[in-house]
Amino acid sequence: MYYTSTRDKSVRVTASEAITKGISSDGGLFVPTEIPKISKEFVNELIPLSYIERAKRVLELYLTDFSKEEIAYCVEGAYKKGKFTSEKVSPIYKLSDSEYVLELWRGPTCAFKDMALQLLPYLLTTSSEKTLKDTEIVILVATSGDTGKAALEGFKDVPNTKILVFYPVDGVSPMQKLQMTTQEGENVSVCAIEGNFDDAQSGVKAIFTDKDIEKKFKENGLAFSSANSINWGRLVPQIVYYVSAYCDMVESGAVKLGEEINVVVPTGNFGNILAAYYAKEMGIPVKTLVCASNANNVLTDFLKTGTYDRNRSFYCTTSPSMDILISSNLERLLFHLCGENDATVRDWMNKLSTDGKYTVTDSVFSQIKSIFAAGCCDDKATKETIADVFNSKNYLCDTHTAVAVNVYKNYVENSGDNTPTVIASTANPYKFSASVLSAISDKIQADNEFDMVDELFAASGEPVPPQLATLKGKSPRFTKVCNKADMKQVVFDMLGI
Repeated sequence: MYYTSTRDKSVRVTASEAITKGISSDGGLFVPTEIPKISKEFVNELIPLSYIERAKRVLELYLTDFSKEEIAYCVEGAYKKGKFTSEKVSPIYKLSDSEYVLELWRGPTCAFKDMALQLLPYLLTTSSEKTLKDTEIVILVATSGDTGKAALEGFKDVPNTKILVFYPVDGVSPMQKLQMTTQEGENVSVCAIEGNFDDAQSGVKAIFTDKDIEKKFKENGLAFSSANSINWGRLVPQIVYYVSAYCDMVESGAVKLGEEINVVVPTGNFGNILAAYYAKEMGIPVKTLVCASNANNVLTDFLKTGTYDRNRSFYCTTSPSMDILISSNLERLLFHLCGENDATVRDWMNKLSTDGKYTVTDSVFSQIKSIFAAGCCDDKATKETIADVFNSKNYLCDTHTAVAVNVYKNYVENSGDNTPTVIASTANPYKFSASVLSAISDKIQADNEFDMVDELFAASGEPVPPQLATLKGKSPRFTKVCNKADMKQVVFDMLGI
C-alpha cells in the first residue's frame, strides 16, 4: 500500500515514509491510496482474539512495508500487560440496551491519546530505521491538552528522538498542565504559548514546511516528525479500536455479526471520528457517525451546511481538548469525498487560510449528509449531562464524554434512531476534577485541584488513577511561555542549534 498527499496526488510514499515525515512537504496530509476492505469472515476471525492480536491483523493491512515481526514488536510493546488498566485495553461499558461507552482512557496518561501514542514511538523508530538512518527525529507537537502528555510519555527517553510540546497557556485544565510541565525524561521539553490551540497548531505546521529550517536540520542530522493526528502513524492505531469495539459489541451480544451500529465521537480536530470513518469504509457496519462538538461548534455547522467558517468567537470551555476552530483532519475526509481531487482540496485549504471559510460542492455535501450527523453542547448542558448520567446510571464521565452523551441523546430524540451505539469516551473524569465535581456536588469545600480530586472521590467512589494522584506536590520543570512568532526560536533553543 502507498500513501499520497491531500494536496498533491502524484506523491507516492510507503507507510514508513509517511510516518517518518509526519506531513507532506506541500503542506498536505498523507492518506492511503486505497482503503483496505475487510469481510464479515475477517471480522468473525477477530472476535475471539485479544486487542493485541486484533491490532496486528488490522495494522498489517495498512503498514505493508513492515514485516509481521516488526508489527508484532510494535504492538506488543505498546499494549503489553500493565500499561493499560483493563485487559481489554479499551473496554466497552453498557449504559443501556442501546448505549455503550468505549473507554479509551485506560492508558498511562488517562486519555484516549494513549491508544495511539503508546504505539507511535515504536512505529516511528521502526520507520526511521528504514528511511532515515543516522538521523535524530525531532517530534513537534501542538496540544489542546491530552495529546501533549500522551506524546511526552510515549516518547520519553526513546533513543534518537527529541520531543517539544506547545500548549495554549490558558487553554488546558490544571491537571493537564501539571501532567505536561512535570514530565520526566532527558529528551523532552514543554512550552506554553500565548494564544489558543489553533495558534499552536498553525505555528507547528508552519515550522514543518519552512525550507530554511529543513536545510538547517539536514546540516545537523535532524528531521522533523509529528505526534499530532496529522501524522498517519497517530491515526492508524485509532482505526484499530473502532474495529475492535465492533468485535466486542458482537462478542457481548449487543449486536449480531453484520448488524449495524452507530458511533458517537466528541471531537475538535476531527481525527478521532475520521478513524471511525475509515473503519466504516473498510467494512465495519456503521450506520451513522455522530460528530459531537462543544460551544466551538465549527464542525457541527460544517456538517449541517457544507460551509466551514472559522470566523467566529473562540470559547474556552470545560472540555478544552475540543476547543479548536481549525480541524486539520477534515482535509483527509474532503480528499476522499471529492474523488481525490487535490486541486479542489488545495483551493479549499487556501480559502480557509486567506478567508477563514470555504464551501464544499453539492456532491461532497450530499455524501457528508449520508454519513454524518452532528450536534453541539455548551458547558451548562455538559454539566447537566454529567449529573444525569451519574445519578441515573451510576457512571461518572468526563466533560468531553458528556458532550458526546448529550449530543447522542438529542440525536435519538430528533431522529428516532435507536440503533445500538458506541460512544467514544476520551478521558478519565479526574483529569477535569473541578468541572466534574461541580456537576455532581453543590457542596464543594476545596479550592485547589488536588483537594477537588479528594472530594470527587468522596462524592463518587470512583477510584483515583495513581498516575494523577502522584502529581500532587510536584514542581513544574517547564515554565516557559512564548508568543507564536517565537516558536521557531524555541525549537532551536531546545536543540541547541
